[in-house]
Amino acid sequence: MAQSTPASSIAQAWIITGPTAGIGRRTALGLAKHGTVVLVGRNRAKLDGVEKEIRERGGRAVSVVADLSDVTSARRAAAQIAALGLPIAGLVNNAGIMPSKSFKSAQGWDGTYATNHLGPFALTEALVPYLPDGANVVFVVSAVEDPERKPAVASGFRGARYISAAASARGEWAPGGSSKPGFDAYATSKQGNLATVYAFAREFPRLRFNAVEPGFNPGSDLGRDANAALRLIAKYLLSPIAPMIKYWSTPKVAARLITNVLTDQSRRTGVYYDEKGQPMAGSAQIRNTAFQDRVVAETRALLAAVPIDEAPRSNRKVRS
Repeated sequence: MAQSTPASSIAQAWIITGPTAGIGRRTALGLAKHGTVVLVGRNRAKLDGVEKEIRERGGRAVSVVADLSDVTSARRAAAQIAALGLPIAGLVNNAGIMPSKSFKSAQGWDGTYATNHLGPFALTEALVPYLPDGANVVFVVSAVEDPERKPAVASGFRGARYISAAASARGEWAPGGSSKPGFDAYATSKQGNLATVYAFAREFPRLRFNAVEPGFNPGSDLGRDANAALRLIAKYLLSPIAPMIKYWSTPKVAARLITNVLTDQSRRTGVYYDEKGQPMAGSAQIRNTAFQDRVVAETRALLAAVPIDEAPRSNRKVRS
């Protein structure tokens, strides 16, 4: 994979969701070396903090407040980004959650599935008309969607449990799933990301769509719902040894990989990269193109029921 970035790319803009902590924050800081960074997240104060850090390092950034669990908010964010008129070179759908307790989105849908799949799908599809030829869209995914993935099975996952997009939105999963709360929702939502990457790579050949499995990151913010003791153990005991363990990684390493994939100047599309940056295969189910197309078609049908808000709100100007 090419990792060098031509000087001309500095004039480009890169969109990242979930940029305020963990892998997302480190990726945002890395992307600032390649151009303006559009930070998309829920918390204005946290976005301001990352924006300030980028500026202090000599970079440029602009923030767009959006709740990706709310499809209307995701679409509005796309309109706000388009209104900025920036030369967008890529988008990384990094935002993701794995809560131990279920919750409902603004549309009354399963919160995990909405945040991880439906919101990013709506944001991406709304941005497609504004992306120039060759722009790269990267989804941060997870191999736990594969029921044959041994480390995932050992952790309690049983792969994605997809029935339909509508069933997933209701929080309903195929039988035989995990006994751990939230695991089926997370695995199924991440399979939705992969289906989107593969199907969009075929549907929109002028653009590039790729996926990254960042590895198990005990130092990331994904387990923010865990108790304080477990979070401290993960951050200070497990994270330092992560690079020495197969399938494990750190936010710093994962961010470097995501940045490299996003800024890669090749024409690679429809590629699923592992935590080492090597192409990998997903589950047997996700490799089926008919299944990929079904997930995308059912997602579109579900989202079509949500009225499109065509009035973008005003946004702040890019700060230098």
